[in-house]
Amino acid sequence: MTILTPFYCDMGIRVSLGHKVFINDNVYFCAGGGIEIQDGVLIAPRVCIATVNHDVNNRHRFFTYHKVTIGKNVWICTNATICPGVTIGENSVVAAGAVVTRDVPDNVIVGGNPARIIRHLDPDEQKEIF
Repeated sequence: MTILTPFYCDMGIRVSLGHKVFINDNVYFCAGGGIEIQDGVLIAPRVCIATVNHDVNNRHRFFTYHKVTIGKNVWICTNATICPGVTIGENSVVAAGAVVTRDVPDNVIVGGNPARIIRHLDPDEQKEIF
């Protein structure tokens, strides 16, 4: 595992990292709801993974917490934001600047705000690095 600094995480005890994970600089984890990052994940600079949100009806007093899961061999590109409760499937790519608000299936590229499937990847061509 490699983590470049500066790296920001509010509750590191709620983060689980797999083997051969690479986290670039200026990444922020808001981890109160839990973050699971599986083997071979690449995270580019300035990515934000959030697991905590404000309650819509009482935003000054209550928070909601939802775990984020990043599957094996995922690549999250620069400046992407992963919202609470999202699962990103194996071998998928999150494009630069994407805002991921819903689950991402295996073997796809997603991008945009909110993120949508741009194209499907051939699972036979995906190389695992672990």
